[in-house]
Amino acid sequence: MAIRLSIRSLEQNGASIDVLRAAYANLKSVSDERGFDWFAATHGAPTPIWCPHGSPLFLPWHRAFLYYFELALQTRLGARFTQVAPERTEFADVGLPWWDWASDHSHTVGLPESYAVANVGGQPNPLANSEIGNPSSPLVSGVWSDGLISFIRTNPDFEGVITDVDPPTTRRDPDDADDLPRQSTIRNVLMRMETFADFTTSVEQIHDDVHGWVGGSMSSVPTSAYDPIFWSHHCMIDRLWHIWQNSSNAMDPPPDLMDTVLAPFPLTVAQVLDIDRMGYEYAVAAVA
Repeated sequence: MAIRLSIRSLEQNGASIDVLRAAYANLKSVSDERGFDWFAATHGAPTPIWCPHGSPLFLPWHRAFLYYFELALQTRLGARFTQVAPERTEFADVGLPWWDWASDHSHTVGLPESYAVANVGGQPNPLANSEIGNPSSPLVSGVWSDGLISFIRTNPDFEGVITDVDPPTTRRDPDDADDLPRQSTIRNVLMRMETFADFTTSVEQIHDDVHGWVGGSMSSVPTSAYDPIFWSHHCMIDRLWHIWQNSSNAMDPPPDLMDTVLAPFPLTVAQVLDIDRMGYEYAVAAVA
């Protein structure tokens, strides 16, 4: 059972945040459909955009997306530590951390420190940014090199979403920390939304606001999932859905959606409604 903790909890335990960095670094070294580039591309460019936005499938699809990404992190860590430290079985249960952007701490520091610092121990921090169109990745390099990077750099709609180096990397342009969504806004949504459609619409708007707050690559669907903070942001969104699911006013998605397959993942909407059955849980399943 994967236990999803807050980023802040991991930061307060140096060994835990080091495990997360190792997971990301290892996943970024995989150049096939089990690697970081594949997951990032599945959300945006250069593959067809699978992710539904402005749709009742927004929450179920992203839950499936996070689930398979988390499994990939666990697989990479398990393979690595089985070779060098077989006694470290706890790495098999590494969970995606959520970024609680509504916390008092986030309203002071903005981006989590562990994701903001460029280097750790004299090495690039894998949580700070990611290459886009890495030429060593056969999954993405061909399409990116065929002009997509040039298109993004010259199209006004994508201004400032990637860096000017080659291969480009993700970038951020965060707003003031105190402009992040507040706990009161979250409580409002959790307590007042009484239909799945209303809850989805409200929480997706908060989601959009945070993407815009981070800026840079996170402000554009084709590039957002290449930023490591994307995954912890969406983990927070999934956590809010889980909290609402356990509230007295929660409702399931409409019956006609239950058998919808969340492509390209082999799960239906009905299969992602219970996170216990999916094999993960949130360490804190309540909002202060």
